[in-house]
Amino acid sequence: CGHGVGRLFHGPPDIPHYRRNKAVGVMKPGHIFTVEPMLNASKKGRSRTWPDGWTAVTVDGARSAQFEHTFLVTEDGFEVL
Repeated sequence: CGHGVGRLFHGPPDIPHYRRNKAVGVMKPGHIFTVEPMLNASKKGRSRTWPDGWTAVTVDGARSAQFEHTFLVTEDGFEVL
């Protein structure tokens, strides 16, 4: 899930990256947010979070990769930060 960037680094809004999510709202000029896809080779398609509350892994231990891009919404589009 992506997130907003402001006074709190991992702040609202949460930005789900999957179908049939229930996110609402419109990004406006000046908003900064991240896109954080997790790609994995799992056949089960499920993940879990370790007790540290941060680390995400597939339930079957498949190889995974996660990366993050940060964007600024501008008057005429967006800028990759």
